[in-house]
Amino acid sequence: MTDLELSRLFIAVVALLAAALGGGYLFDRLGLPRVVGEIGGGLLLGPSALGLAAPDVFAWLYEAGPEQARALEVLYWIGLVLLMFISGFRVQQHLSRDDGRTIVAVFLAATVPPFAIGWMAPDWFDLAPYMGEGAHPTAFRIVVAVAVTVTSIPVISKIFIDLGIMHTRLAKIVLACSTVQDLLLWSALAVATGLASGAATGEAAAVDAGYVMKKVAITLGFLGVSLVLGRTLMRRAAHALPAGAGDGPPAIGLVLGVCFVFAAVASLVGVNAVFGALVAGIAIGAMPQAGFAGIKDRISDVSLAFFVPVYFALVGLRVDLPNHFDAGFTLLFMAGSTALVMVSVMLGARLVGKSLLTSLNLGMAMNTRGGPGIVLASVAFAFGIISQSFFVTLVIAAVVTSLVSGAWFRAVHGRSLPLYN
Repeated sequence: MTDLELSRLFIAVVALLAAALGGGYLFDRLGLPRVVGEIGGGLLLGPSALGLAAPDVFAWLYEAGPEQARALEVLYWIGLVLLMFISGFRVQQHLSRDDGRTIVAVFLAATVPPFAIGWMAPDWFDLAPYMGEGAHPTAFRIVVAVAVTVTSIPVISKIFIDLGIMHTRLAKIVLACSTVQDLLLWSALAVATGLASGAATGEAAAVDAGYVMKKVAITLGFLGVSLVLGRTLMRRAAHALPAGAGDGPPAIGLVLGVCFVFAAVASLVGVNAVFGALVAGIAIGAMPQAGFAGIKDRISDVSLAFFVPVYFALVGLRVDLPNHFDAGFTLLFMAGSTALVMVSVMLGARLVGKSLLTSLNLGMAMNTRGGPGIVLASVAFAFGIISQSFFVTLVIAAVVTSLVSGAWFRAVHGRSLPLYN
């Protein structure tokens, strides 16, 4: 890259970071999910705002050529991988054996009916315009099913923390359900991206059960082997560090290296780098050594201060509302998927004796798409499984459900209504 191209790249990144942090701060002050403000910051710099108001400035900043596009793509994937890595830190912390009957009922209600109906949706509706060009039909079905079902652990956790209700039974049940659900859904997405890669190379040109089962076996095998070997390798590596390394640069470098090794291996075996990073985070999060707490905090701080906000800003930058916003489809998808999840979860909760308000709270929490919904959109679009219009729809659905969930729990808590009874 020339000096001018390098300078322009740095200006573009600084603009993304400033917009993301500014938007996140504003939304945080308003009591709204920070992630929505970070996406909104990128939206303002993209074709939906800056591209309309000052197209020459937008083109100079973000359409400078293939070198800049590739550099921003690298930042995008690093931010996404680190987001999933630090999300994995929290998975083990929130699993609880309490309220087992309710957890099983809510998990099944929030997962099985929505996934099944999402899987069958392409048979009932003409979704061909929303498939990526040359996408594998089974991969598309999986993405639709996951999109209807997914729940956001980071966003719902942030809502609970901000309101001071993370210690409640409601929070523990929601996080236990969404933790198990997310592992299953990310496994399903890994199968979808494997099918998409196979379709691109001609390996999976037909819808064959054998190929799907092969991908499922590889994904589950990677999960099992990684969780077992990952912890063993980390323990040995931790003992190999110099005495007093603590949470200094060598230890942080080691843990980050594990993250990217897992992501690379996952990508090589056709599972997906995002899933590899999540599994790496789970393995690190389960480490018993006290020193790992400081390492995880420092990695989270750096990731959340730079890489993750830039990733969400780049997501907003890709949302082209003037050319790829299908209002009718977006409203139909949001209304249909929300009604499906809410009704299913509420019925499941009522069947185990929960009150109407508790059932409604559980349904609202499990319908929060947030970051995982956006990650799903990003990965599915990057692998050519969905069209840009569907990508925009999934991002908007993630943003709107997060806003609605935050407003709902703020209202319930503010009026001192019971969260769980």
